[in-house]
Amino acid sequence: MATDTLPIYTKKDFQTDQEVRWCPGCGDYAILSAVQSVFAELHIPREKFVIISGIGCSSRFPYYMNTYGFHSIHGRAPAVGTGVKLVHPELEVWVATGDGDSLSIGGNHTIHMLRRNVGLKVLMFNNRIYGLTKGQYSPTSELGKKAKSTPFGSLDRPFDPISLAIGAEATFVARSVDIFQQHLKDTLKLAAAHQGSAYIEIMQNCNIFNDGAWRTLTEKDARSEHVVMLEHGKPLVFGKNHDKGIRENGLSLEVVPLGNGVSERDMLIHDASNPNPAYAFVLSRMEYLPGFPTPIGVFRSVDAPRYEDLIANQIRDVQAKKGRGDLAKLLRAGDTWEVKA
Repeated sequence: MATDTLPIYTKKDFQTDQEVRWCPGCGDYAILSAVQSVFAELHIPREKFVIISGIGCSSRFPYYMNTYGFHSIHGRAPAVGTGVKLVHPELEVWVATGDGDSLSIGGNHTIHMLRRNVGLKVLMFNNRIYGLTKGQYSPTSELGKKAKSTPFGSLDRPFDPISLAIGAEATFVARSVDIFQQHLKDTLKLAAAHQGSAYIEIMQNCNIFNDGAWRTLTEKDARSEHVVMLEHGKPLVFGKNHDKGIRENGLSLEVVPLGNGVSERDMLIHDASNPNPAYAFVLSRMEYLPGFPTPIGVFRSVDAPRYEDLIANQIRDVQAKKGRGDLAKLLRAGDTWEVKA
């Protein structure tokens, strides 16, 4: 397409006249702002976008985006989005969901959408709590979480969304934070360009029912010590003075101080295109080890056939051999019965 025919949009073109009904201070506002800004920069006709959501605070997203949208039912956004993408593969289908919506009742739909590599872009808002239903623990709440539904502490080991997505062999897996606006926008652009399932965990604050869930990552004084940026082709280095790094030690990783003969060249060089999902999985687990930071960025970005393309090719091949199907003939084939009152 010639550049002079590309549509020119601004962020305002993707805003609606609907009152945004999230709690003041909610991290969802920052995510909405980032998505509206990025959509305007993609130069894709606005009518090509579809936003699908399930149930939860995040699932109000379609009302606030001046695109096509569908507010579906609890946990079913990946299934509904899959249906839209199969029928209209030319559309840009984005899913807005939360940790409860997508990893509890919607967990089955999430993993199968990812393993099929359907061309959906999933924004998973993770605030580690059920916000819409007023503060129950969620599948990502930490062990021992005291909430309205677990007054003595949760006994459930939480899901790690990134590990789960990589385990399903998603072809694009990334993580960002609601208030890291430039990083979030850059991550969304990379997801938009990916030809296949893109899964982005967005660490989001619920200031009413789980305020400070990601404080160690978001506080300026602590951020540099607790976050490592994953940048393809660059070493894993972090710390206020960039004085710490992560290197391989057999099948494990270790944090080492830089200096005394140890340099960035000795650190692990991030390879998001590594075809072996085990590499990205190891990265997703390091935040649980003592002294390790939380990785932010693109864990995995690999190419694989899209599900919608495979289905279209299969239909074409069968039609070439057998012709177009006849639904009425199919329904009347084989044994039939007539039921009379």
